[in-house]
Amino acid sequence: MADLVAIARSLFANGKGFLAIDESVHTATVLLAEHGIGAGAEMRRQYRELFIGAEGTEQYLSGVILFSESLSEKGKDKRSFPKSLAARGIRPGVKVDLGTEPFDGAQGKPSDCPKEFITQGLLDLPERLAAYKKQGAVFAKWRAVIRIDGDELPSASALHENAKRLAQYAKEAQTTGLVPILEPEVLLEGKHSRARARGVLVETLGTVFSVIGEHAVDRASVILKTSMALSGEANRKKDTPEEVAADTLAALMESVPRQVAGIAFLSGGQSPDQATDNLSAICRLSRQNGGAPWPLSFSYARALQDEALSVWKGKAENVSVARAAFLKRLAKVSAALSA
Repeated sequence: MADLVAIARSLFANGKGFLAIDESVHTATVLLAEHGIGAGAEMRRQYRELFIGAEGTEQYLSGVILFSESLSEKGKDKRSFPKSLAARGIRPGVKVDLGTEPFDGAQGKPSDCPKEFITQGLLDLPERLAAYKKQGAVFAKWRAVIRIDGDELPSASALHENAKRLAQYAKEAQTTGLVPILEPEVLLEGKHSRARARGVLVETLGTVFSVIGEHAVDRASVILKTSMALSGEANRKKDTPEEVAADTLAALMESVPRQVAGIAFLSGGQSPDQATDNLSAICRLSRQNGGAPWPLSFSYARALQDEALSVWKGKAENVSVARAAFLKRLAKVSAALSA
């Protein structure tokens, strides 16, 4: 496990974080359509190359999370994406879960109207992890989705089942020799308050780390990818960065073991500016309080991508300008870690 610990810690180099371009085929199709870009395997490859092929990203990125099909895709340099990234000192990783399925638990909800979901993908996971490692992956990621709905959701049974699957995945990843990223995402959707989001973060993360302890997962080589404590998007309250920072750090200090290799925040529906400003406030408050026990960073998808995609529009003549927009946002997010 010593090598995994060293790799996990190296992913938190000063001023660097993760780019997440691990959208599934369906999600990537929806994302591109939002920017007026057509679908198809080649367009998905071009979309990923837009970001992977941008010069200078090694200043700001320690890792890139890919979708499984991207491990074998190549850029204009004729190298696979993992090899191209590794040549610049950026570690390639891969999303290994297979999306969500409805969860009814013991609550008797009709299966055609689920309110909660659990993540699938454990069945052939060892074989897939071994294949991904051979293709160049250094770390893996598994996402669970946690929905807030008043005091009813999340249910304890859904939290526990998602935590159990995260733990089983983490153990398999470590056995294969891959650093596991755990992503129990508390969704932004809903009318909940920031205080409620903080409470759910504490409950969710506490459950996850309790269960991974039961599965003998080595915490020192685990990376946590987490939501921030935010009011729901349907709540009229607009949180200030300082409010987000205070509740987010309080939740993490209460629920995350000190041994964890590092914490990377997801943007989770925030605008690029909002995600940047909130990250800056969190890191600033952490330093004022003597520093968190773990290094803090970012693992953003749309908050890093959207401005570039709006410029690119799937056209070759727009690539250079789109990449400039991407690098400009990357520089801002990187600077937020030490602002």
